Amino acid sequence: MATPAPLREPTFLILTALAREPMHGYGIISDVAALSGGRLALRPGTLYGALDRLTDEGLVERAHEEVVEGRLRRYYRLTEAGRSVLSAETERLRRNVEAATQRLRARPAGTRTADGTSRGPLDIPGTAARPILRPTGGPA
Repeated sequence: MATPAPLREPTFLILTALAREPMHGYGIISDVAALSGGRLALRPGTLYGALDRLTDEGLVERAHEEVVEGRLRRYYRLTEAGRSVLSAETERLRRNVEAATQRLRARPAGTRTADGTSRGPLDIPGTAARPILRPTGGPA
């Protein structure tokens, strides 16, 4: 079985927004903005295009509709296939974060950081670094 392609961030966040409960478009837009810390601001045209594609792919389905203040409000929910894809993507991202974390912790001894300090193989960024002794260039 082929490995599914990684999800683009907007798709990942739309599926994540729908993982808890069915939502209407404005609710999804608001939740995606909150989940991304304000970095991602979906426009309605972008969202509804994505929802149409995700519906065609069987990852999202229409839950129900209601009229609010004379306007149709359509709710969407995650399907079981959508939940499975989101779960697989979450696991893929978790493994990537773990691999990067291990690499950052396993920095070779004597490697210089951007601030000019040296860290050993077990030093973790954000913790105290060992001082580097350098010759001053003249007799003491």
